[in-house]
Amino acid sequence: MIEEPYRWVEAVANRREYIETQLAGGSPIAAVGFRDGILFVTRGKVRQKLFEIYDRIAMGAIGHPGDIERLRMAAIELASTEGFTRSAADVSLRRLAFYSLSPVLKAAFEQVYGAPYLARMLFAEIGGEPEQDLYLRVEYDGGIAANGASSSAGQNFGALSGTKASTELMESFLQREQDPRATLAHAMRTAVDAWLLGNLALGDDGIRELPAREALMSEREKYADAKGIEAAILERGDESAIRYRTVATGEIVAAIAG
Repeated sequence: MIEEPYRWVEAVANRREYIETQLAGGSPIAAVGFRDGILFVTRGKVRQKLFEIYDRIAMGAIGHPGDIERLRMAAIELASTEGFTRSAADVSLRRLAFYSLSPVLKAAFEQVYGAPYLARMLFAEIGGEPEQDLYLRVEYDGGIAANGASSSAGQNFGALSGTKASTELMESFLQREQDPRATLAHAMRTAVDAWLLGNLALGDDGIRELPAREALMSEREKYADAKGIEAAILERGDESAIRYRTVATGEIVAAIAG
């Protein structure tokens, strides 16, 4: 009997190590607030990594495609049900993350005889002003970090990557460079640079300190054609019920070149 709790703790530890290994190579995602909304940027090979969840909520994720899709559909269904039974204004990211997704992820992670979710998610909810925007990182074990938890709370950005070191480096950069009143072009360059840093920080031999600005600009030039870059915006204006839109490649190229 005494050995049972130890076996469970050991099983959970092994489970965490396995999941971290599976997620370690995931391409980073940066979410940056700017004057007219929130910009998501990542880079992938084939599959989509950025999604609309509800009117004012978007999500980026890394992990197993099947698990990401299951969680995406669960989030959409929960938000849609809340909006239908109450009102669209009652749908909030906090309720969605803390009271719906987090318990599901925690239960799956701690039930050692079942399969866990191999996914790590970054959510953003657009507010009326940049100061009202919300960013939440939801982990595979149900843990939630808000608005750049590795830095000070309340920052207008979010970062997600395959490793803790990579995420923290992105947050350090975004804390220094992000401007909630900036233009889309400035936000695009900042988000692309954050992705670059996160990508360079992956692996045992990855960077651990912010490089010189010139070195980062030189690295950015390698992606001037925007090949593989995926970007989406949650727009702040309420002129349209549809806040989410994907950013065209030409728009990305123009911003990077600027």
